[in-house]
Amino acid sequence: MSMSEFGNLGSLKYGANKICNIDGAYKEMLMDISVNKLKKGSEESYEESEKEIAVLLLTGKVEIEWSGNKEIMERHSVFDEDPWCLHVPHGTKVTVKAEEESEIIYQATENQKDFKAKFYSPKDCQSDIFGKGVWNDTARRVVRTVFDYHNAPYSNMVMGEVITYPGKWSSYPPHYHPQPEVYYYKFNKPQGLGLCLTGDDAHKISDNSYVAIHGGDVHPQTSAPGYAMYYCWMIRHLKDNPWTDRIDVDEHKWLWNKDVKIWPEK
Repeated sequence: MSMSEFGNLGSLKYGANKICNIDGAYKEMLMDISVNKLKKGSEESYEESEKEIAVLLLTGKVEIEWSGNKEIMERHSVFDEDPWCLHVPHGTKVTVKAEEESEIIYQATENQKDFKAKFYSPKDCQSDIFGKGVWNDTARRVVRTVFDYHNAPYSNMVMGEVITYPGKWSSYPPHYHPQPEVYYYKFNKPQGLGLCLTGDDAHKISDNSYVAIHGGDVHPQTSAPGYAMYYCWMIRHLKDNPWTDRIDVDEHKWLWNKDVKIWPEK
């Protein structure tokens, strides 16, 4: 059985729509995560004395300011456009001014390291096609990495995005890792749906769903035909055990065999 937990934020309200909190809900995730909806013309500031912060733009247009720097982030579709993100160390004030109605993801975790703040534009984010040309293309998807252990080893977090094509699988082959992870989902149509498996439990996923994945739980996903599925994936490194790669389930490793045959064989 799975230890992971599921929920849905429903219709987002203005302000912070909280998913997990280090001292509260789903504290096993070791992160503060919320989806913040900003009214046009509004302003929010974030500052944590003990925590690093990442602010990722989902949709809208904002001016973001930190340490004497200002940048504009504008994004109209998580499906068609790569992400914008600001990542800052503890003790750094971030101010977000909404020039249009906007949605952002706020991610924070404890980290006493001093590192240089990094502003990621779409061209700074790695975007890869996974699953192309294997398994009859049934797990072809776009995997975007904003920052992870490879380009931000000073961070205690990982942030990225996945675009799952309609009717296809992602987080596949089934895999796990000891570090906790949170997925937050969007669909390209409000009635869109998909399925998330954690351990032996299956859950229907819809717009604004989330899953708090406990370390060790296996977690493949699929989207229903006709509906593209987006999710932001956020991992918390463990002390002296950072997340660097997925661990595939032994019984499914045969899928990686060279020239593997998938029914119907062609």
